[in-house]
Parts: sequence; structure tokens; C-alpha cells
Amino acid sequence: MTESYLSDAIPSPCYVCNEALLEQNLQLMERVQRESGAHIILALKGFSMWSTFPLIRKYLVGCTASSVWEAKLAAEEFGREVHAYAPGYKTSEMDALLPLVNHISFNSLNQWQTFKDQVLEAGVSPGLRVNPEHQEAETELYDPSAPGSRLGIRAADLQGADLEGIEGLHVHNLCECDSFALERTLKAVEEKFGDLLHKMKWLNLGGGHLMTRAGYDVDHLIKQLKRLRETYDLDVILEPGSAVAWQTGPLIAEVIDIVENDGPIAILDISATAHMPDVLEMPYRPAITGAREPGVLKHTYKLGGNSCLAGDVIGLYSFDEPLRPGSRIIFEDMMHYTMVKTTFFNGVEHPHIGILRRDGNFDLVRSFTYEDFRSRLS
Repeated sequence: MTESYLSDAIPSPCYVCNEALLEQNLQLMERVQRESGAHIILALKGFSMWSTFPLIRKYLVGCTASSVWEAKLAAEEFGREVHAYAPGYKTSEMDALLPLVNHISFNSLNQWQTFKDQVLEAGVSPGLRVNPEHQEAETELYDPSAPGSRLGIRAADLQGADLEGIEGLHVHNLCECDSFALERTLKAVEEKFGDLLHKMKWLNLGGGHLMTRAGYDVDHLIKQLKRLRETYDLDVILEPGSAVAWQTGPLIAEVIDIVENDGPIAILDISATAHMPDVLEMPYRPAITGAREPGVLKHTYKLGGNSCLAGDVIGLYSFDEPLRPGSRIIFEDMMHYTMVKTTFFNGVEHPHIGILRRDGNFDLVRSFTYEDFRSRLS
């Protein structure tokens, strides 16, 4: 597999989606849907590489959108169900959104009352996002149930509320979690909102279900989903982002130069801040094929990006062979929550996007130009 990513047919820098690995993930999700009766939809906020949608829509029933633009992408390129949730909607957005979606979840009772008549007239199934006040996410930046969260309505704030017309509840508090985190979450949801669940048509359990990660207990997940459906007689929806594209392809980069300052520093043709922002935001340390922790292998380098940001540094890694200009670096697992968050900061070359097909051939599906950079400015 490594040899395939180092092919001269793949330019650098480039995000490469491995079609065979993507389909493996989708086949597992198809099993979850078949055995649990739940529906799985693609969260575009995590993976919106629409050139892969013809494959994904063979397995998943639709998409979930966080904005009008994502909903338009889902409607135009995916062509199945479209679900929507955002922390807040403007009137102009609602006018554009309702013709595109099948389900819509509101973040507050005020928003629901504002748009209730319009939603019901459009025949869109409405829901409310609720906050189970139960924390599972390890990183505070990604924890919707943290104290003071702006996301979701607490059970206490629903007491006595007029919920006529509401058909579903939306819960999201997980982030790359296992099925046991889901089980604990469901316990909290049922304790706080169980009386409402019996009145609902659907329950959206959001994302963060990392069912395609090695070691995830898929049987346990299926058991939780089946119990939920049978107990409350409702449709259960999952909308994973990471799990769909988990370990389905790398970001290929190349060494431009080696400089010295308290050790060798490899300058790459990519930028952490522009092309791998979670490296600095979370932060986290991406895996590199063939590399180890500093000092483990013979040659240790600090890897730096090609922007002017002083902190545009990916980290220290060791390699068996010395790096030199032209050496290829394979940053693993870069499909989810990476391409969707890139920027044109500094106007540095933006990575290409391609697909490694099942037969080993590489298709370059998108390259970026100066005009793409210019069109984002005014």
C-alpha cells in the first residue's frame, strides 16, 4: 500500500482517498443498519469529498448538513435524504433550506417557535436538539455537553414547553467514542427525556460513533440501537463523520529543504495551520508511515510547514533514512475533518485531491489554482 501512495502519478501535496478502504467502512455500516434497523447518514462537516458520493450513497441513506451550502451539496451531489441542524438559522437561510431537507433540528425553543409554521407548511419533519448534560468527549473543544454549552436544550428548560408538532429529538455529545460511551449517554438521555421519547417518531444520536476503528464493539452497538428502537418504537439515526472516512487515506507531502537550529528541521510543502489545522487546534500528533517517536530511529527531524506562522510545526519524528529535498512524507488518516477545514492562508499551494481506485490506478479529481485563491478574496 505504501508503494501505491509513493507513485509518481500522485502529485505532492495531495489528499488521497483509498476507494477500497472507504468501501470497507461502508460495508461495516451497512451491517449495522441491517442488523439494528437504524439509519446511518453522512455528516458533511466531517467528510464532504463529493467525488466519492456515488460509492457512499450505495450504502448510506443520506447526509446531514450544518448549513445551507452543505444542504445544497447533499441535495445536488448525494441525492437521498438530507437532515439539517445548526445552532441558529436566519430567516433567509430557512427560506433556502426547507426546500432541500427532510428533517430539521432546532437548537432552541425560540427558534422552533419562530419557524414552526413555515416548517410544518413545508412538510419537513422537525426536531429539537437536547443536551443530556452527560460528558464523554475527551477534548474540551469538541464537548457539546460541557457546562455552559450553547448546544442543545436542557431537560429543565423543556418543562412545561409546548412541543406540539415536534417529531424528533437530536442528541450529540460523543467524539470518536466507543459503544459503551453511547450506552452511558443513552442512560442519561432516557433518564432526562424518556417521557418524550415515547411521543417521538425519531431520535438522532448525532456523530462520534467510531464504529470503524479497530477494536470497536460493533455487536454491542447493534444491541444498543435495537433496544432503543424496540423500547420507544421510533426511527434511530446516526450521523458519523470520522467513522465513514476513518483510515481511508493520507496526505502526501514532500520535503522542500532541511535547515538547522538545535537539530535538523525539514520544511515541507504543506502547512499544519492551512492543511492540517487540528494538529494545532486539538492539538494532536498525526501518524507518519515509517516514522517513529524522536530518537527511536536513526534520524530525528522537526517537521515544519511552509507558511509564515512561527508555530507552523507538526512535531518531532525519527526515520530510518535521512530526509532530503524531494523525500515523500505520508501523513496517515487525513480524510476526515481535514480537507473540510483547510484554508488558503499565505496563498501557499493547496493540496490536490485524488482517489486511489480499487485496481490501483490513481485519479486526480481536483487541483487548485491561483484563481481559487483569488476568488476567496475581494
